[in-house]
Amino acid sequence: MSLGKLWKNKGFGIFVGYWGKYSETPPLSLSLSLSLSLVCICPCCCGGGMADIVVLFDFDKTIIDCDSDNWVVDELGFTDLFNELLPTMPWNSLMDKLMGELHARGRTIEEIADVLQRAPIHPRIVPAIKSIHAMGCELRVVSDANLFFIETILNHLGIRECFSEINTNPGFVDEEGRLRILPFHDFTSSSHGCGLCPPNMCKGVVIERIQASVSAEGKKKRFIYLGDGNGDYCPSLKLLEGDFMMPRKNYPVWDLICRNPMLLKAEIYGWTDGEELERVLLRLVDTIITEEKIKSGQLISSDCKLQNIALSAHEALLPALRVPQ
Repeated sequence: MSLGKLWKNKGFGIFVGYWGKYSETPPLSLSLSLSLSLVCICPCCCGGGMADIVVLFDFDKTIIDCDSDNWVVDELGFTDLFNELLPTMPWNSLMDKLMGELHARGRTIEEIADVLQRAPIHPRIVPAIKSIHAMGCELRVVSDANLFFIETILNHLGIRECFSEINTNPGFVDEEGRLRILPFHDFTSSSHGCGLCPPNMCKGVVIERIQASVSAEGKKKRFIYLGDGNGDYCPSLKLLEGDFMMPRKNYPVWDLICRNPMLLKAEIYGWTDGEELERVLLRLVDTIITEEKIKSGQLISSDCKLQNIALSAHEALLPALRVPQ
């Protein structure tokens, strides 16, 4: 799989690709070899269109820089009650109960929404999402938060329309004005059967459904998955060769992957914060789009005139991304 950069000059691009292979044991580093390809990127030849890329985002500590459940509980002063009840019931059920307590004590939906709109987010996350959406990627959320929290924040940020689907626990305001939070999977009636995931949601099952729906459409798409938590490990195992996993460094999913990275078929590219997320994600999307243009024959047109482009070796080489032991 290649990772590279596209230098643009009057309708032409020089694509510098790096084909890398992991070593057998951690630390894993990409062994790089340099390849140059001329790619036509002018609109007269190539045109636009949707990229065959599905980007799947976790929400808490991936899009926003906190856990939305904890953020609401702490900001509204219910931390002690939360900690008291946590040992007695599943997290999802606890959040529903706490929303009932908030309502009983006169806290309104508007107050909850105001707290959500103040949730911390790295300044480069929204531009990154807007950029890959503009490049034709299909974006979906796969999160163990809830629909009300996620949509409230995405609407506030002005990026709700960038996402074609939100897979999460149902969250809605009932007829009494109380926020209800229900499980994505009704674990009281049956189990989803996954020992890696919490009882209310297996993200691996969600990924398999998305993969099946894409296959049923007769399309071949590449997947990029971004996440941080324990619940993001199961879906990372469902990704295929040619896909990409972007775990947040030094978070639970990173630690799980580093125990045995070879269990993943997808290539692994870590990130630490919104700035690195944006840089790595845009690089991967640009690389995939360029490779697909090469495969589809959208190369240099006879109608284009090649300009001289000077490219030094140190400009071409990009640092390898590593998964440490």
